[in-house]
Amino acid sequence: MSMWYSAYPSARLAVFGSDGVVTGWLECAQFSEAPEWLPAADQTAAVPDDVWENRATGYWQVKAGVFSQYAPPVVTVPLKTQAVTAQAWIQQQANLAAAMGETFTADMKAYVKAIAAIANGTDTTSTALPAQPADVMAGS
Repeated sequence: MSMWYSAYPSARLAVFGSDGVVTGWLECAQFSEAPEWLPAADQTAAVPDDVWENRATGYWQVKAGVFSQYAPPVVTVPLKTQAVTAQAWIQQQANLAAAMGETFTADMKAYVKAIAAIANGTDTTSTALPAQPADVMAGS
């Protein structure tokens, strides 16, 4: 009896992208037929027992059949983008202050101005966002 996965390198497969980074693991015997999402055999690799047992311990990549741990690149969010995101929190605080008849503290007003300057590009020297103030609203 021929198994559907006889065209693949093994009954335990790693599925990988063009960069060799493993995007999925598959134990073929669990499926009565090939899953629709399974790519062609040349986009899979046989998984050695030691790798299979440790597959959940991080990111993996495979090159020429050799598995190694993979460190994904660090994604840096631009400061201007961080500031625009911080403005959403500021807007929530402004809405709460208005609803409760309160105003921003001096620290919060300074924070709003600093974030706005980064978001609109007038502050080009800051390298990090200022810390959110502990006290946002001053009672009326």
